[in-house]
Amino acid sequence: MFHKILIANRGEIAVRIIRACKELGIRTVAVYSEADRDSLHTKLADEALCIGPAKSKDSYLNVSSIISAAEVTDAEAIHPGYGFLAENAEFAEICENCGIKFIGPSSHSMRLMGNKIQAKKEVERLRVSVLPWSSSGIKDEKDAMDIARRIGFPVIIKAAAGGGGRGMKLVHTSASFGNAFHTAKNEAQAAFGNGDVYIEKFCEAPRHIEIQVMADKYGNVVYLGERDCSIQRRHQKILEEAPSPVLDERLRRGMGDAAVKIARAIGYTNVGTVEFLLDKNMRYYFMEMNTRVQVEHPVTEMITGIDIIKEQIRLARGERLRFKQKHVRMRGHSIECRINAEDPDTFVPSPGKITSLHMPGGPGVRVDSAISCGYTVPPHYDSLLAKLIVHADSRAEALRRMATALDEMVVEGVKTNIPLHRKIMKDHDFIAGRVDINFLSRFA
Repeated sequence: MFHKILIANRGEIAVRIIRACKELGIRTVAVYSEADRDSLHTKLADEALCIGPAKSKDSYLNVSSIISAAEVTDAEAIHPGYGFLAENAEFAEICENCGIKFIGPSSHSMRLMGNKIQAKKEVERLRVSVLPWSSSGIKDEKDAMDIARRIGFPVIIKAAAGGGGRGMKLVHTSASFGNAFHTAKNEAQAAFGNGDVYIEKFCEAPRHIEIQVMADKYGNVVYLGERDCSIQRRHQKILEEAPSPVLDERLRRGMGDAAVKIARAIGYTNVGTVEFLLDKNMRYYFMEMNTRVQVEHPVTEMITGIDIIKEQIRLARGERLRFKQKHVRMRGHSIECRINAEDPDTFVPSPGKITSLHMPGGPGVRVDSAISCGYTVPPHYDSLLAKLIVHADSRAEALRRMATALDEMVVEGVKTNIPLHRKIMKDHDFIAGRVDINFLSRFA
């Protein structure tokens, strides 16, 4: 096993990884920006190094500083968490070339699945369903218009290297296509340094279903059930649950087998997530693959009893998967609410000092967080404060448990989206499982 791992991240995921390492008997190195000098992850780690100023580009995205920190502390491996450099193939390759183990897939797999055009082509080759699309990147507006008409409006223009809704434009008619096309290309170039875009048929009111996969370097691949991530705002998830309230065993197995087929075909190793859209007729379509651990991984841990972070570390060390598909069993139901420092109505970020804090507890309640009373939420990073997770024997019981936990939770000094989550827990359609990715529009 590794003796020392550097965590190239901050906040709750850094704390989560440090705790997993402690349970495995591994020493840890935290890196931090000047804004995070007193953050919890710096106190829990065995060592902590400042890697730059508050801005992400000068610290958590500063590859040379992170590699230097690993070298001076003799860290054998780097865990990137999620966000920042977690899906940066160049960073993974630099780690490989420096003799530092990157806890994640190979840089080759990251490049292949990180480019949405290449990923779709690979998936089509495997005969996994995808929505009608342009079959390649498009640079010329006239060609793009011809393809959009052939596919049929409405269509979505998407960035090839994109994610999180950036470089994405929904177009309902040909009249607005030209402006949307150029806007999407410009946004993609600004956000990802790559202006390539493609066109895809718009799937109206789908659910967002993702399959957690896990693979070792010996060709063994399993899936750990699914997560329903349909509760989103501007393509950003705010609530996830597992299993999905609408999947039956046949559909679950079909999606799981498709995800395993994709991972095995590209020689994928470690942990990843294959994401699908599920339409009203219960047909699923490949959307993308996230080559990292997901924010919402706890709901899968709760229903399977498998510690995904520990397994990531074991797989990176070269161990075989410790279980086969037949050993994966889902028990009960789990829900995760992302607690963000933001106005619950306008969603404007709300940095500041936390003046009062109470975290809920009790059977089946888990909180993943790095905040404390007196902690100052910096304005420089993602607004996630905590992940509130519950597990129960049934979905109905999990809903009641989450509602109780949200009522108990107190965060004062900054605005949070806790009131929004409370509204969701009382919504009749959500309780009945009748949701899609447009669900939150009723609360806007």
